[in-house]
Amino acid sequence: AEHQHARYNPLRDDWVLVSAHRVKRPWQGQLEKPPPEDVPRWDPKNPLCPGATRANGEVNPQYEGTFVFPNDFPALQPDAPEPDDSDHPLFRAAAARGVCKVMCFHPWSDLTLPLMSLPEIRAVIDAWAELATELGASYPWVQIFENKGAMMGCSNPHPHCQVWASSFLPNEARLEDRTQRQHLSQHGVPMLLEYAEQEARRKERLVVENADWLVVVPYWATWPYQTLLLPRRHVCRLQDLSDSERDNLASIMQRLLIKYDNLFEVSFPYSMGWHGAPTGSYLEEDCRHWQLHAHYYPPLLRSATVRKFMVGYEMLAQAQRDLTPEQAAERLRSLPEVHYKKRAE
Repeated sequence: AEHQHARYNPLRDDWVLVSAHRVKRPWQGQLEKPPPEDVPRWDPKNPLCPGATRANGEVNPQYEGTFVFPNDFPALQPDAPEPDDSDHPLFRAAAARGVCKVMCFHPWSDLTLPLMSLPEIRAVIDAWAELATELGASYPWVQIFENKGAMMGCSNPHPHCQVWASSFLPNEARLEDRTQRQHLSQHGVPMLLEYAEQEARRKERLVVENADWLVVVPYWATWPYQTLLLPRRHVCRLQDLSDSERDNLASIMQRLLIKYDNLFEVSFPYSMGWHGAPTGSYLEEDCRHWQLHAHYYPPLLRSATVRKFMVGYEMLAQAQRDLTPEQAAERLRSLPEVHYKKRAE
């Protein structure tokens, strides 16, 4: 807690420098604008709202729950041509095809996940699982991710996420596939199943837990209040979760996200995403080394206006953090589980 040291991340096979004393230094750098508190519940000019017209001219239905539609500006398309053959090994290219979808969580623009009801969050989880099954039938990787807040590049405050299915395994997926496969081969147990059992016993990095799930600030966390959401049993994919596990997932997500918002009493920005065993042709292969998990990467460090920048040493050498994961977990753990906006109700 007082002296710098490096910690190993077995999931990514890399290291993070922990320099807890640096959080005491004065800050004279950039201050971010807090997210707006006056987001209108419905705006006909917002392309994600029910009944609004999107950029391609299509009109959204008057949806009342979740709503999924093709991304109007997709990064991946299913019919992209093959790239030309390379004339040198230093100039390689490969085919990249896929499908990109957008999923609205709720018809109201001013209702983020921590303010939604448990049945509404459960509906989001079910829609995630349906998309993972549908797209995973033909694509090897289905990446579900949410960018929340302008600080994380989100251009629309309406509660939503994206789902990109690709014809290839992206870098992070290939890396986690290798490390988890090696761990199972060497130790006879899936890495993140063993890790969840260890963290549940040690408790020093535990944030919230229930019968089926636990959330920790991982031992190797890079971002200040980064968390890892893990199931207690061995499960490979989101679509493999039972009804009770989905209910408890809705509950633990709500509890975590309320704590995030309560930390600085602001709609907490983050990027999050699910990682599970590959799909497509991998559905016929042995993927026992995989354990389903979700990563949450929030940028805020000291307040609603001071963020952690991954620049300089982080870009050119290795990741570095300014408070220990144990300190971050203790602070999150101690926060109330009633949202700050509802305390006066």
